[in-house]
Amino acid sequence: MEIRMAEGYCVKCKAKKPIANAIEETMKNGRKAVKGKCPTCGVVMFKILGGKTVSAPPAVAAATTSDSRVPNA
Repeated sequence: MEIRMAEGYCVKCKAKKPIANAIEETMKNGRKAVKGKCPTCGVVMFKILGGKTVSAPPAVAAATTSDSRVPNA
């Protein structure tokens, strides 16, 4: 899937530039990222996007009846 106008930082040019041929990828940890090339020098640019993709809602811990902050007397 090609991304329109993704902007990233080129470490070779030391400037923010639009990422050419940007492709959205999912990293091993589940986060989304955009990978492409710098339009000026051709170095690979990589930008991590926000948020993980949620596969299942997190399990809610059961509420305890006693308050754990109060020591037993």
